[in-house]
Amino acid sequence: MLYRGPLASCDYDCPYCPFAKRRDSRATLAADRAALERFAAWAAGNTGDRLSVLFTPWGEGLVRSWYRRTLVELSHLPHVRRVAIQTNLSGRTGWTGAADPDTLALWCTYHPGQTPYARFLGRCRELSDAGVRFSVGVVGLPEHLEEARRLRAALPAEVYLWVNAAEGHTYTDPEAARWTALDPLFPYSRHPHRSAGLPCRTGQSVISVDGDGTVRRCHFVKTELGNLYDGSYRAALRPRACPLAVCECHIGYVHLETLPLYDVFAGGVLERIPASGTAQGPSPAAGTAQGPSPAAEPRFAPLPLVQR
Repeated sequence: MLYRGPLASCDYDCPYCPFAKRRDSRATLAADRAALERFAAWAAGNTGDRLSVLFTPWGEGLVRSWYRRTLVELSHLPHVRRVAIQTNLSGRTGWTGAADPDTLALWCTYHPGQTPYARFLGRCRELSDAGVRFSVGVVGLPEHLEEARRLRAALPAEVYLWVNAAEGHTYTDPEAARWTALDPLFPYSRHPHRSAGLPCRTGQSVISVDGDGTVRRCHFVKTELGNLYDGSYRAALRPRACPLAVCECHIGYVHLETLPLYDVFAGGVLERIPASGTAQGPSPAAGTAQGPSPAAEPRFAPLPLVQR
């Protein structure tokens, strides 16, 4: 289940994000909190299903207490297999100590220029020391390359660093090779995936839920399947082909049955963690050279005394 409520505010000002530095009104924040608490109550009471939940807020959720509390509470439920959230990791991490580390996971994104490198790396160290499962990634813009290399060199070997192709950016083979040297799985992100008419798990074993409980097959197909809270969505769950021409977002195309990504990310599909000891990219036919596995990288490098 992918959940996205009304929250759209963020504390960062990334030029490639339409929600940068947006502030939600008190009314919107109250509505988001009420919607999340309603969803959490449904998840807690829905013991007949085995649930895995990824929160994908437009804004930054972990600076809000109700997201932290919900993640902790859901992590302790026996019928919840995994609970994860996408985050810029700007907030403190101490709250994770109250969660079940076997269930909680974080999908973290580093935004150079929005947060000091030392602070972000320190947050990663805290998560690692606390035994929290997490992945770390960057947007593959040219100006991010050196910072991404710096981060990869400092992260522990077991922490996967992913690279998202920048929206609207076309990569030459040499450019793609540089990103693939950091993330051997970058070729999956480099080009949008043709999806029209292809089988996809969304709408059958994967659904998207908004703050009102409206259920869709995924965030990118607007057709409604029903409502979570009256159970009407269940009758619509079935195998179905993708109606869109292409799928270009990881949280969408990871569910395409024509791609091997459930096996590739067997370490954690929701939190984007590859299978243990592997980070195999697509064949060279994808147009990108293969790079070294992150397993060859050192553990945390010492933080510099002076930050630029």
